[in-house]
Parts: sequence; structure tokens; C-alpha cells
Amino acid sequence: MLVEVGASARLFGGLEQLRQRIEVEATAMGVECIAWAPTGTAALALVRAGVPDGFASPLPCILDKLPLETITAVASHQGTLQRLGCRTLGDVRKLPRGGLSRRFDKELLTRLDQAYGLRPEVYEWVQLPETFSARLEFQFRVEHAPALMFGARRLLLQMSSWLAARHMGVTSFTLRWWHDVMRAKTAGTGGELTVGTAEPTQSVDHLSRLLNEHLAKVELQAPAGDIELIAARTIPIQQESKSLLPDTIRQGEATWLVLERVQARIGKAEVVRPLLAEDHRPEWMQRWPGAEEPRPRSAPDPCQLPVPDWIFEEPLRLAERDHRPIYQGPLVMLLGPDRVEGGWWHRVGEGADAQQTNVQRDYWVAQSQHAGRLWIYQQRLANDETGWFLHGRYA
Repeated sequence: MLVEVGASARLFGGLEQLRQRIEVEATAMGVECIAWAPTGTAALALVRAGVPDGFASPLPCILDKLPLETITAVASHQGTLQRLGCRTLGDVRKLPRGGLSRRFDKELLTRLDQAYGLRPEVYEWVQLPETFSARLEFQFRVEHAPALMFGARRLLLQMSSWLAARHMGVTSFTLRWWHDVMRAKTAGTGGELTVGTAEPTQSVDHLSRLLNEHLAKVELQAPAGDIELIAARTIPIQQESKSLLPDTIRQGEATWLVLERVQARIGKAEVVRPLLAEDHRPEWMQRWPGAEEPRPRSAPDPCQLPVPDWIFEEPLRLAERDHRPIYQGPLVMLLGPDRVEGGWWHRVGEGADAQQTNVQRDYWVAQSQHAGRLWIYQQRLANDETGWFLHGRYA
């Protein structure tokens, strides 16, 4: 792979910082050798020879010592050139140019001049595909699903680069694996795992942690030999602007990143959050949806009376004396009544077991000499009777 980085040096803080970043990320993707040179053909020749730095000395001094096979156009005539006594690129350059042009094709001199910077280079640059799909073959058999992360992380790095180049973020990706040919017939050809994210992201670390949590729950039916990573769903992502003044320092991870890892570990159904509902009945004022559900733009109107800090799961029937409720002594009404009525449309349960949840209550804030402030209500019962109930307590 040939990369032209001169135009990007300033964006990444200079050539040295850009070089360090490329070496770190390329090594993580499995690249074994990297070479730098003023021209593209020279860089290819140096990497084939295992020489990393093409700026250590004048370029002709470095290239003249390289063997013939480091440049493809020269290597195709290696047999003839060796019979002429040429062993290095420098030996080829010493031959008369007129004789070289007549005896060999134009490609040899053209590529040689391009390597030494005597002619401009023209390349057909790589065009990114519309979709991302990358495959990796293991050099060994993987018997446990978590061990697939060794190769999957390399593919995640490639996907992250593709996303960054297209200014996209992934919200769902799929990891597929193929079982080794020496497998049992019942094991099948392979399997796949799809991982979703709440927000579009390009972060390799976050995607790796999510995938690792999911793979920990997978059991391979047979050893795997190949894996493939597919970006199933992507959307445009809004990049953060770089301001002149320093932004507020962010510490720690975003909440949704942590929630996604917890969901991957214990399951989505186990991670919920409270949301206020458009309902004036206390038992249904809140609901507990999944963490991925967006918050409503506006909150429901609050109750007229202050809501207690603790609401009982089952209201407690209170004793009465002279048609007034008592709880550890007589109760003094402080605020109220607050009428709560409705719910005829709401049923709990299914089929014959469904129960109507219609309520007709008058709520009060009461004071008990020994129990403190209480939240009580009076409810209409059967046969035109009424009853008092304790529903909550204030701290």
C-alpha cells in the first residue's frame, strides 16, 4: 500500500507526529514493514529491501545500493542486466541511457527516473467502496469465541478508518466466522454475531469492548478458520469542531458508552431507567423502559400536592374512628383534597385475568404524632362505602 502524506502533515501536527501515528496504527493492523521516502516508487523499493528511512541521506545514495528486484520494472529484466554486470540500481544508472532505451522497454527508464525524483509520478488512487466488508484468514484454528478478538480488532481498525474517511458512524456491525474444514457435520459452516450501538460511533476501543462482551457469551460449534466484519448500518456522523479556545475538559466516558457495555454483559432487558408518564395515577406515573429509548422532550405536569419520597407497593388500609382515619394515633389533615380519578381504559393482565385499574381517590397530606407526615387517600368502595388508605411517607 502506498500513501501520500505530504498534504496532510500540517493537519496532524507535522511529519514526525504523522509518521509516529501511522506506524502505531499500521502495526496494530498487521503491517510488518513501513518505509518513508520522497517519492512513491522509492518508498516501495525501500520497503521491499527492508530499509525504513529514505530521508537518512540523499536519496540517490540510498537507492544506488538496492538490489534490482526492489523495482518491478527493473526486476523484469533482471537476467539480462545481471549478464551485463549489474547487481544494484546504481549499476543500472551507470549504463548509457540511449542503449537502455533501445534495448529495453520505456517502462524501465520511466520507473527508474520516478524513483529518483527525475519524473513526476501518476497513480490511480484507491476509491473507497460504498459499503464495508473485510475478511481475515487465521494462521491457526480458533477454538474459543473470545479468541476471535485477536483478528476482529484488526478488522475493526480497518472499519474505523473507512468510517472516518466517509464521515460516517456505525450503529450496527456483524462478525461472521467460518468453521474449519475438519469439522463435524452437525457443526454447520459457521455463525455470525450482530452488535448494535445506541449512537453512531467510530471508536475502535468502544466497539472492541462491546464485541468482546458479546463474544464471551458465544460458544463455537467447531474451530474457526476465517472471520469477516461487515458494517451493517451506518449513518452520517457530526464531527466535533476544533475551536481556537480550549474546550471544557471531558473526564470519563459518556453515559451511553457505559450503558452499552453493561447491556452487552447482562442483557438489554436488565438495564432500564425511570421516565415520567402522562398519567395522574400514582402507580402509573412512571415507567421503566430500556436505556436506549430516548427521553421525552417535555416532562408531564406535576401533581398539585407534593409527592412523597416513598410510595408503598400496596396501599395500607387505615382504621377509622368517628369516620376519621387513624395511624399510630389521630391524623391531622394538612393539605388536600387532591382528586385523582380515571383509568377505565387501562387493563392489567390478559384474557379472563385482565383487571380494570379505574381509581376514584381524594389524596391528603396528613400529620401523625408518631409517624410524621403521611400521604393518604379516601377511596369509594362497593355499596357506596368509603375507606382510608396509607399510600406513602415523607422523609
